[in-house]
Amino acid sequence: MKKAIVFDLDGTLLNTLEDLCDSTNYALQKCGFPKRSLGEIRRFVGNGIRKLIERAVPENTSETEVTACYEIFCEHYKDNMENKTAEYDGISEMLRALYEAGYKMAIVTNKADFAAQVLCENLFGKYIHTVVGSADTRPNKPAPDGVYYALGQMGVEKTEAVFIGDSEVDILTAKNAGIDAIGVLWGFRDLSDLQKAGVKITVKDTKELKNLLLSLKNG
Repeated sequence: MKKAIVFDLDGTLLNTLEDLCDSTNYALQKCGFPKRSLGEIRRFVGNGIRKLIERAVPENTSETEVTACYEIFCEHYKDNMENKTAEYDGISEMLRALYEAGYKMAIVTNKADFAAQVLCENLFGKYIHTVVGSADTRPNKPAPDGVYYALGQMGVEKTEAVFIGDSEVDILTAKNAGIDAIGVLWGFRDLSDLQKAGVKITVKDTKELKNLLLSLKNG
């Protein structure tokens, strides 16, 4: 029986892609670099903002220029991260059902902590009280540190939790943490990406995920 759920954020609970793309292209343009397409940004996200910018700038860009672009992104994103970002269909309904069933829930994301805390409080604060964003105090996913911290905050063991995510980073995170994983197919990666990472269970929509998680709670 499962008692806790750890969710990824971007591509799992929230479609943040357009705001990430807009802030990335704002920063690139300010630095004199060419813009990137939405499809390119989709492939670049998943390992944190710094890595997003490193992937978005032209090859052989200096570390100083990368840092400058990253800082411009952060300043722009702080004021523009809720312009187009929205939860995927059925997310709030699912979270409410899981909360009412007695699940403890957390979010562990490679999104910068300042953004993760604001977005999650505004959108999911009623149901999720443990939010672990990217911070200098611990390595990003796929390192398991953030998951371990979240489990500790919820007071549950690894065997009592399941990790939900949309990318190969999430599947590897769950594997590194020693907990079960479920891959969602509505996010930023394809089924083939998740399969390459070793996913065993995937779901196509939030209704299927909700029913599966409720069965794990009662099983």
